Amino acid sequence: MRFNRRVFIGTGAAAAVSLSSPIVFAASHGKPRVVVVGGGAGGATAARYIAKDSKGEIDVTLIEPARMYYTCFFSNLYLGGIKEIDDLGHSYGNLAAAGINVVHDWATGVDREARTVTLAGGGSVPYDKLILSPGIDFVDGAIEGWDLSSQNAMPHAYKGGSQTELLKAQIAAMPQGGTFAMVAPPNPFRCPPGPYERVSMVAHYLKANNPTAKIIVADPKAKFSKQALFQEGWAKHYPGMIDWIGEDFGGGNVSVDPAAMTITIDGEETNVDVCNVIPAMKAGHIAAQAGVTDGNWAPVNAADMSTKADADIYVLGDAADQGDMPKSGFAANSQAKVCANAVRGALTGSKVFPAKFSNTCWSLIDTNDGVKVGATYEATPDKVAKVDGFISATGESSDLRKTTYEESEGWYAGITADMFG
Repeated sequence: MRFNRRVFIGTGAAAAVSLSSPIVFAASHGKPRVVVVGGGAGGATAARYIAKDSKGEIDVTLIEPARMYYTCFFSNLYLGGIKEIDDLGHSYGNLAAAGINVVHDWATGVDREARTVTLAGGGSVPYDKLILSPGIDFVDGAIEGWDLSSQNAMPHAYKGGSQTELLKAQIAAMPQGGTFAMVAPPNPFRCPPGPYERVSMVAHYLKANNPTAKIIVADPKAKFSKQALFQEGWAKHYPGMIDWIGEDFGGGNVSVDPAAMTITIDGEETNVDVCNVIPAMKAGHIAAQAGVTDGNWAPVNAADMSTKADADIYVLGDAADQGDMPKSGFAANSQAKVCANAVRGALTGSKVFPAKFSNTCWSLIDTNDGVKVGATYEATPDKVAKVDGFISATGESSDLRKTTYEESEGWYAGITADMFG
């Protein structure tokens, strides 16, 4: 393979692919080629479904640097002592056994003119269709005093794996009566209930192991997903432990000092023992390298998740600006199935079904106290649009909350099997 450093950035907006008249690629190189960058809920699902449903008619390559994927979803349960880190880890062996060419390397660039993806280890991979599912990166300068060089002192733990383990170790090492601080992110961000489930699970751990500890949450938002449910749960299970400081009380005026381990909220400095900084987010870097973002996120066509900058490049999950869906693992998996069906149809002429999407986000507040929010969606000319939704109610019975948690366990087993086989 040749190494091509050139990155072609187009300036025109490509038209959406017509799903009623799929384009069949008669490639001179033989089978059509699909390259998927990112092996999470979006990328792994898309690669698996294209390979499975095309029955060998399409060459599928999955580029993912990690040999073991650790889910960000359910990582809060690890912080709370309910899960072990190994419960979150999944290998790519079954995908490779299914005929997918799994390349463990970093994708460093996209040449849209030549239709190649360059690799950090050297060489380039050609594609007819490219699917990007790179997850998130962080906006530079989002939190005064914090950048990626500070992530060991003040972890973000918003990408699964070592950062999650680091934050867990720091929580376990807190002195009795110590202070855990979180800097919550502005909208939009990965897994809208995630920071507040994390607060719940940290409180769950501290209640058992460090009951006089305190938790401070500095939040730039005036409200957050499932707020009434979380605050009801905090009052019930962790009275007096959690201090949530929202936008109206200066939660957006925050700076940190990782060397001194201090957080300053609206001019008031506090010494902390652990500080979980979750900065503002944007699409993973390769999407910007491909020239398909608006600077932060990648605008896509709702019917097939193709980007508005290039009809042969698709973006899934957290990185996509698609409309009403939250940035969640469930959403990425749902979008991947729509995308896989559209890509297979475009390359082989197989039937393409109308796009339908769904999402549910479960959160655990305390042992067997689970809540959820979800919706169904449809593709419109403008966006992925919400059709209807549901949310847990305050004051639900303990039996219903336990059933909701058990439902989330079943979902986790099902989605990871759907991703990895």
